[in-house]
Amino acid sequence: MVDLNQQPTSDEESNPEPINNNISNKNNGPSSSNGLVRLADPSERYKKGITLGQGTYGTVYKAFDTLTNKTVAVKKIHLGDAKEGVHVTALREIKLLKELKDPNIIQLIDAYPHKRNLHIVFEFMESDLETVIKDRNIHLSPADIKSYMQMTLKGLAVCHKKWVLHRDMKPNNLLIAPDGQLKLGDFGLARLFGSPNRRFTHQVFALWYRAPELLYGAKHYGSGVDVWAAGCIFAELILRRPFLQGNGDLDQLGKIFAAFGTPKPSQWPDMHCLPDFVEFQQVPPQPLRTLFPTATEDALDLLSKMFAFDPKQRISAQQALEHRYFSSAPVPTRPDLLPKPSKAVNQSMPPVPASPNAPVLLSPSKVRRVMLFPGEPTGNQSMQTSESASGATTNPFDIPADKLREVYPPKSRITESGKKHLKRKTMDVAAALDECARENASGGNSDPYEHSAKRGRHS
Repeated sequence: MVDLNQQPTSDEESNPEPINNNISNKNNGPSSSNGLVRLADPSERYKKGITLGQGTYGTVYKAFDTLTNKTVAVKKIHLGDAKEGVHVTALREIKLLKELKDPNIIQLIDAYPHKRNLHIVFEFMESDLETVIKDRNIHLSPADIKSYMQMTLKGLAVCHKKWVLHRDMKPNNLLIAPDGQLKLGDFGLARLFGSPNRRFTHQVFALWYRAPELLYGAKHYGSGVDVWAAGCIFAELILRRPFLQGNGDLDQLGKIFAAFGTPKPSQWPDMHCLPDFVEFQQVPPQPLRTLFPTATEDALDLLSKMFAFDPKQRISAQQALEHRYFSSAPVPTRPDLLPKPSKAVNQSMPPVPASPNAPVLLSPSKVRRVMLFPGEPTGNQSMQTSESASGATTNPFDIPADKLREVYPPKSRITESGKKHLKRKTMDVAAALDECARENASGGNSDPYEHSAKRGRHS
C-alpha cells in the first residue's frame, strides 16, 4: 500500500534517524507548539518513495504520511553542503508559509532536520501549469484559461494582503493538486514588502517574467512585479507558447518594447531615474488584438492593465479579480473539471509541425516557414523556391502588405547614447579614459540625447 511506485534504495532515505534540535518534538504523540502537527519520530511518519525532482537547493520526494494516510511531498534541502544563503532561504519559506493559509497557496505540513539536511513536508501536487501549457493533447477553452488565472490571482491577492511578494511567479511554480486546484508554490525568493527603506535585488524571476522596472535595476518595488509576471502567464495560457522571451536584460526589454511600444515619459514618469536605465529607440505599440488574436475584448482589457509600464498605474491582483473579465461569460471552469496533462509530458514543448504546402521564406541567414492569411485580399505577390524530398518545388508567397508588420514586428533597439552608456559601464578605467579622450578630440558629443539620458540617470 505504501510503496508509492518505488522505495528509495539507500538506507539513509528509507529509515532516517532524527537528531536533537529545537524543532523536533520529543514527546510522544502529535505536537502543535509551532503550528505543525507531527509524531515524535518524523522518519516513522513519512515513508519516502520515488524522487519527484531535483533543484539547486535540494531534492523532492513523494512520500506517504502514516498519520493522515495521505500522499505528501518531502523537500530535502542539503544544509551540509549548502552555500551561503540557503539556510535563510529555507527558513524564510517555512516562516512565510506558516502565515499564508489559503486554498490557492500550497500547504506546509511539517519541517524537521535529519543528518544535516532540512526536510520540508508539503501537500502533494500532481502537476504544474507549465506542464499544462506544454501538453499539446490538452485543449484549453476560454473558461479553462479564466479558471487558471482566477486561482492564480486569488493566491497572489492573499500574498499581497499579507505584505508578501512572491517574486518568482512562473508556470512551473503554479502547482496543480489532484482535485484540480491551482496553488502558488516555491516561496524561496518571497520577501515581505511595504517599508520605503527596504531594498531588494532585481535578479529574481525567470528571465522573461521580470517586469520592466526589475530589468532596469529597480531596488524598491512593490506587488506590481508579481502582477506583471502573472500577465505573462496569462499571455502564455492564451497563446500556448512562451511570450516575450529574450536573452539577457537588454534583449528582454527590446522584446517588451517591440510588443507594447517604447514607453514615453507620460506613460512612465520615473523611468529615467532607475539605476540601469538605457534609452531605446522609439517604437509604436502593436495592437493587442494583433498579439492575442483569439482573446476576448475583456481579456485584452485586463492584459493591458496588467502590462502597464508604470508600476504605480498597474492593476493590483485584487483589482484584477474584480475585473469584468471574470464576471462575464463564460463562467470559469470548476477546478475538478479542468483538463489534466498526460503523465508522460515532461519534455520541452514540441514545435508545431508546418504544413508540407506552407510557403518558405528564404534568406541568406535562415529559412523560416510563414503562415498565409486565408480569406484576406493579397497585396504584392512574390515567389519563393524551396527544396523538398521530392525535388525543387515552387510555392507562392502571398502575404498582404498590411500583414507584413504582424509577421515581422518592428524591433526596439538601444539608441547610440544608450550604447555609449553601456560601454562606459562595462569598460575598465583606462579604456574609459581613452574613450573620453577620443570624444574630446573629435569635437565633443554629437548625440543630442546623451546629456538628457545622463541627467535622467542621476536626477
